[in-house]
Amino acid sequence: MSRIIFWLALVFLVIFAVRSKIREAQKRHQQQFREPQQPAAGRAAGQSAAEARAVAEAETMLQCAHCGIFYPASETVQARGRDYCSAAHATLPGA
Repeated sequence: MSRIIFWLALVFLVIFAVRSKIREAQKRHQQQFREPQQPAAGRAAGQSAAEARAVAEAETMLQCAHCGIFYPASETVQARGRDYCSAAHATLPGA
């Protein structure tokens, strides 16, 4: 008899825990639609301050016309209307 009571209590506790989690998730979901998050200082919703700072500090990447490697735009060497990763690639005859 004690085994039956144990298993019934266990089933009851599992059902109670699952229902509690479902209710909590529904409340969070409803709050998101009631109170839309305001982006802080141009940040996208859900983006942390560190991520926003990294995006703001990110530099445009360019692709070398000779070797195809990507490099920061501040390091570009332009020749004949094309972008190169180094002066050596810009001066190559076939580039």
